[in-house]
Amino acid sequence: MNLYEHTIIARQDVSPTQLKQIQDKYSNIVEKFEGNVVKLENWGLMNLSYLIKKNKKGNYIHFKIKANGKTISELEKNEKIDKNLLRYLTVKVKKFDLDTDYFKKNEDKDPSSS
Repeated sequence: MNLYEHTIIARQDVSPTQLKQIQDKYSNIVEKFEGNVVKLENWGLMNLSYLIKKNKKGNYIHFKIKANGKTISELEKNEKIDKNLLRYLTVKVKKFDLDTDYFKKNEDKDPSSS
C-alpha cells in the first residue's frame, strides 16, 4: 500500500450538503477499491490564482489516502467526469504529516507578541 495526498477543488457555488456528498462519494470510492482514508480535511473556500471555468474561488478538500495505484486511477477517472470539480491533484508521499493543520485559523495567537 502506498501513501497519497489527494486534493480536490470543488466549484465555489456548491452548497455545504453537496460538499459533504462529494467528500462521501470519493471516500466511498477509495474504500470500495480496498484503500483507506487516513485523514480528511476541509480547507474551505479559498481564492484561486487565476480563473478556472469562470470561478474566482474554490472549495478545497484534502484527503490523506493509503491505497494502491488502481484505487487512485479509479478515483481520478470519476473526478474527470464530475461537473462540480474544477481541479484535482494526487501526490505520492513517503509519510503523512498528521499533526499540522496548514489552513486552520489561528485565533489563540496573540498579535502583540510578534
